[in-house]
Amino acid sequence: MKVTALAGGVGAARFLTGLTRLIKEDDLTVIVNTGDDIDLFGLHISPDIDIVTYTLAGIVDEAKGWGIRGDTFHCLDMLKTHGVDAWFNLGDRDLATHIYRTNRLREGIPLSQITDEIRRSLGVKTKILPMSNDRFETRITTPRGSMHFEEYFVKNQCREEVLGVEFVGVASAQPAPGVLEAVSDAELVVVCPSNPIVSIGTILSVGGIRDALNRTNARVVAVSPIVAGAAIKGPADKMLKGLGFEVSAFGVAKLYRDFLDAMIIDTKDAVLKGRIEKLGLSVAVTDTVMRSLEGKVSLAKVVLEC
Repeated sequence: MKVTALAGGVGAARFLTGLTRLIKEDDLTVIVNTGDDIDLFGLHISPDIDIVTYTLAGIVDEAKGWGIRGDTFHCLDMLKTHGVDAWFNLGDRDLATHIYRTNRLREGIPLSQITDEIRRSLGVKTKILPMSNDRFETRITTPRGSMHFEEYFVKNQCREEVLGVEFVGVASAQPAPGVLEAVSDAELVVVCPSNPIVSIGTILSVGGIRDALNRTNARVVAVSPIVAGAAIKGPADKMLKGLGFEVSAFGVAKLYRDFLDAMIIDTKDAVLKGRIEKLGLSVAVTDTVMRSLEGKVSLAKVVLEC
């Protein structure tokens, strides 16, 4: 079965770990959010692409959900000694990826090709596509003003109220090569349990992607990232609330309803099944929290059967 997944970072990567135990790795294509991409210390960082790549390569730090297992932080520590505000954690081995990416970008190589080179060098068989090769920056509007998403998420620990979300570059961003084809040629499209505003929402905002989802003959299934009115990880609940959306699996289903066929919700949200079905969607209820490898595989099995 040819499967295409739309993915953010940690939650998506954990789900994909289970999915790749059930289907051939090279039958899977992952379209990844690049709205979180940021330039730091002269390097181009692609947080979600790296989380997905490291996870599928089997080298991610599973305790944190990001970075490379067993990495050291000597470079960052020395930067702090020099007085640098090194608020974004980058391990020494992780830095090698960013150095490689940045040098290739300076050579004029597109992000999609560089991403493919990195995943191949790490032995990943699954195709990983950035949503776009074009500049795209997610900014969060707070009472203190506008800031890059990573500043809001990592540096400020999501403390500020969310007043708005801005996608800088959305008007001109085009899908990376292969993205639209991955949607149209798939037999199943999975919307991973990622932030519906700043992970999946960014992907959907790129010209042509949402239309491709509406046109595809593939069955489109989403896993809710909201369980019992809260996000499993990250600020999805705060963002939904700040933007005036219902903070629930139903609220997420409404955001995707135009292209979605089925929704997977947690057992804690079983009471929402009927409401979501009234949107014209099939609904499956299961444990979606993925506390173990068995949980990841079990959730992926429900998605494939949905």
